Amino acid sequence: MATHKILVIDDSRVIRMRVRDMLPQGNFEVLEAKDGVEGLNAIREQRPNLIMLDFLLPRMSGWEVFQEVQKQPDLQHIPLVLMSGRREEVTEKITEPFEFFEFIQKPFEQKELIEAIKKSMAKARKPRPKAAAAPAAPAAAGGDAAQMQALQAKVAKLEAEVAQLKGQTAKILAFIKQKLR
Repeated sequence: MATHKILVIDDSRVIRMRVRDMLPQGNFEVLEAKDGVEGLNAIREQRPNLIMLDFLLPRMSGWEVFQEVQKQPDLQHIPLVLMSGRREEVTEKITEPFEFFEFIQKPFEQKELIEAIKKSMAKARKPRPKAAAAPAAPAAAGGDAAQMQALQAKVAKLEAEVAQLKGQTAKILAFIKQKLR
C-alpha cells in the first residue's frame, strides 16, 4: 500500500500521464483530477502529500483552487507545484517571489519537475502569517458608523461635482449648437 499520495490536477490527460511517468518510482500513489472542482474535492477527501496544480482549468480555475487551499490551515501546509504554459498568467494573480509554493513552466523535463517538488516541500514548511484578529464589536460598530458618515459626505460631494459638470456640458453643447447654425 502506498504511503504517499501525489495529486495531479490538469485538464490535459497527456500532462497528467507525463507527470506520472516523470515521477521516480517509489512508495506513493498518483491521483488525478481533470478540473478544479474534482481537484478540490480530491484535496479535501484524499489529503495528498503533494499537489501538482494547473493554473488554467475548467469549472474552477487553478487560481480558485489555490485560494481555497490557502484559506484552510489544514490544507495550506500541503506542498504545491503550480503549473502553467505562461508565467504571466500566474503573476497577474500572484506576485513573485512565490513564497509558499513552487512554479514550473510547461513544458518541463523530469529534472525540472523533481527540483520543483523539492522546493515546494521546503516552502510548505515555512510558517504562515497569522490572520489579523477581528476588532472588538463596540469599536468596530463605532468605526463603521464613522466610515459610513465619511463615505456619505464623499458621495454628496461627488454628486455635487457631477451636477456641476452636467451644467457645464449643457452650456458647451448649447454654445456648439449655436456656432453650427
